[in-house]
Amino acid sequence: MYGGGVFKTQYQCNSFAMCGKPNVTEDGDKILLPPTALQIIANMNVEWPLLFNISNDDLGRSTHCGALEFTSEEGVCYIPYWMMQNLLLEEGALVTVTNLSLPKASYAKFRAQSVDFLEITNHRAVLEVSLRKYTCLTKGDIIFIKHAGVEHSLEVTDLKPANACSIIETDVQTDFDEPVGYKESVYAAHERAAEAE
Repeated sequence: MYGGGVFKTQYQCNSFAMCGKPNVTEDGDKILLPPTALQIIANMNVEWPLLFNISNDDLGRSTHCGALEFTSEEGVCYIPYWMMQNLLLEEGALVTVTNLSLPKASYAKFRAQSVDFLEITNHRAVLEVSLRKYTCLTKGDIIFIKHAGVEHSLEVTDLKPANACSIIETDVQTDFDEPVGYKESVYAAHERAAEAE
């Protein structure tokens, strides 16, 4: 379906592991779409860089992303595995891909899903470098970043000015909630001991 500057199509969705391209990495939020998608969009009045809403209509779940390449087979899109997890998708499931524009993010807050994230000396700097591989953020999503060969999962717990925002060429103020499991961790015990002294 196309009309009024909106590209909206259903695709069979697979993870990057199925695309047979060794240079495609799970880092970031960019997806592979077929060449016809670019041909259609190129003839429409749309904002660049391209941003998309990708949704699992059966479960009412959606996220947002950019496009890496327009090189997939017709009728198929490939997305990072972490995105499939957020959308609760199985390999080969149908997704709806719609282009859209998003406001630029001014603020984003994250909650690490493990206290291991605290092992990183400067987690704010590591996050900011990792976010360069992302085009947008969606509140409630769990994104993945890699540091020193270790994958860390972070939930987007707050986002301003909207629940989905572009982070391309924008200065985003970042903040952190306590990681999951923090209160039971050795980090919290050390903090309590230091406060007691």
